[in-house]
Amino acid sequence: MSRRVVRQSKFRHIFGQPVKADQTYEDIRVSKITWDSSFCAVNPKFLAIIVESSGGGAFMVLPLAKTGRVDKNHPSVSGHTAPVLDIDWCPHNDNVIASASDDTTIMVWQIPDYTPVRSITEPIVTLEGHSKRVGIITWHPSARNVLLSAGSDNFIIIWNVGTGEAVITLDEMHSDLIYSVCWNYNGSLITTTCKDKKLRVIDPRKQEIVAEKCAPHEGMRPMRAIFTRDGNIFTTGFTRMSQRELGLWDPSNFEEPIALQEMDTSNGVLLPFYDPDSNVVYLCGKGDSSIRYFEITTEAPYVHYLSTFSSKEPQRGMGFMPKRGLDVSKCEIARFFKLHERKCEPIVMTVPRKSDLFQDDLYPDTPGPEPALEADDWFAGQSADPLLVSLKDGYAPVKNRELKVTKKNILDNKPPTGPRRSYSSCDSGFSIIFIPQRITLEDLLEEIKCLRSIVESQEKRISNLENQLHVLSNGTD
Repeated sequence: MSRRVVRQSKFRHIFGQPVKADQTYEDIRVSKITWDSSFCAVNPKFLAIIVESSGGGAFMVLPLAKTGRVDKNHPSVSGHTAPVLDIDWCPHNDNVIASASDDTTIMVWQIPDYTPVRSITEPIVTLEGHSKRVGIITWHPSARNVLLSAGSDNFIIIWNVGTGEAVITLDEMHSDLIYSVCWNYNGSLITTTCKDKKLRVIDPRKQEIVAEKCAPHEGMRPMRAIFTRDGNIFTTGFTRMSQRELGLWDPSNFEEPIALQEMDTSNGVLLPFYDPDSNVVYLCGKGDSSIRYFEITTEAPYVHYLSTFSSKEPQRGMGFMPKRGLDVSKCEIARFFKLHERKCEPIVMTVPRKSDLFQDDLYPDTPGPEPALEADDWFAGQSADPLLVSLKDGYAPVKNRELKVTKKNILDNKPPTGPRRSYSSCDSGFSIIFIPQRITLEDLLEEIKCLRSIVESQEKRISNLENQLHVLSNGTD
């Protein structure tokens, strides 16, 4: 007789549970655009959701503690002239978020810690360089103010947000629509999937393709790819028979997959969310009502199925909380924000433990909010892993840090080489520094009082002028 040995893993008993009804976010008009985006982004301070908007594009930002019914007049972030397609929080500043839109622009916003009275309509900087809609944006994991965007013009542009400039443009590497882009752990490489059915590994600073795999999944539907911490690539796609499939690949040897598994026959695109600290991948399908989790290891079959969380309502999008935003006292190892038709429901993943002590094996040091490099250092060729912080005493979000954007003198730059290289929206012949001001409630009330007195004085003046005109007109009759 042979005895079956169960593989040991501290994540084998992940337990998923939705929060109580009063801890959800309700009456949110989630966007109905047909784009394979997560529609949601979250960090330890805020929850951002792309919403329906008339006459342009908008997304809503809510403090995490502001649960319950959302007022229909709640201020939004609305500056785009077409629907917002993707949003991403800056990993080095919890008050800064970038948005990409169908209007071909990327906007970077500073979100105040207080709830604004009106919608935010003025971004810190607008980045212009794409000629078609921009559907993907992602911040660099370890360098400050480095942002990547990918558009339907098949371009990838890497921006220095601090100066509002496009420093790197990859315009000849993709022959069709780009489905996904992901940085590796230290941000020295990116991996992309494309409608031409190719999986690419690119060195963006050398502007060359390091490795390429044709048809890692044979189906025609969209693929997704992410880097794992050890440098391998995890992919999701479809077989020739339209079955959903996942794969694990070694970029140094793309000939054969490390692992390739068929899953089911659903037609929703699988969005992978990866935790580099635990090497666990969570798969969320658009239109599905479940979240599957897999652990990646160095032993066969290399991608181990752990469990599935299921609910009744299908999901329209999903947000994934960074590790530093979790509650370590409850052994929480992941938190999702699941979008439905009119609400957002947090899902908490925990590993049951009897001890109340800090679980070192579940919470190794994790990437923190401080950047390891400045933008100029990274563009000059330096690379560095993210700076790590301990979660032993819990993580406290840092205070609001203002993002400063400095516009360089346009006369110092060489003339653009093509029609698409007019990158900055507000270049001028002098240097401008945008420094967002902290506005208190007292300042707003004082300004309203001044404006009211001005309006009253102008009304009196207009009334006097009308009376004089009436007298003069009667005297001439």
